[in-house]
Amino acid sequence: MALALFDLDNTLLNGDSDHGWGMYLASVGAVDPVVQQQKQDYFYQQYLDGTLNITEFCEYQFEVLANTPLAQLNEWHQGFMQDVIEPMITSGKAHLLDKHRAAGDDIVIITATNDFVTAPIAKRLGVDTLLATTAEFIDGKYTGNVSGTPCFQEGKITRLMQWLQNNDKVFADSVFYSDSINDLPLLEKVDTPIAVTPDDRLRAHAEKLHWQIID
Repeated sequence: MALALFDLDNTLLNGDSDHGWGMYLASVGAVDPVVQQQKQDYFYQQYLDGTLNITEFCEYQFEVLANTPLAQLNEWHQGFMQDVIEPMITSGKAHLLDKHRAAGDDIVIITATNDFVTAPIAKRLGVDTLLATTAEFIDGKYTGNVSGTPCFQEGKITRLMQWLQNNDKVFADSVFYSDSINDLPLLEKVDTPIAVTPDDRLRAHAEKLHWQIID
């Protein structure tokens, strides 16, 4: 079986689930909308520039997880799925999964966005294996900390190798779909890198190396 790896935001989804979650929290009054917009813009620009401090970002994003009862978080997430994620799926590129399902490939969504946000999205897309930045969860509540290696930049390779080892899988016939220059370490490691609606820096790199580009 081949190993089919997919970034989530702006790849399978037409949009960024992490950014969408932050703005959804603002819309329901969970966070201050002005501060949230400023923070989202600040971190998103870092992400686009390839300079995101993933620890600082997670500490900010996880505050609401640590300070809110789980039942309320789950209720908000249900509304988020319906109002924000479903349109991103409908207008996105979930069809890229189809040929790999038909071939019986191992399909993995590998994303920097945390598992609280993305686990229900992976389930909605019918993908059983999700590698995401893990929000630490102890005794029925989120602590506000990151558990393990953040699934970002080189961390995606670390997390993938751990998963392969733990599941007796091999890194062979691998393909990775991504939109972001932040995923360059893993794109350069797989057998077949594919740029999907890539950012400007990734597009230039993909064109130079004659990688496949899907727009």
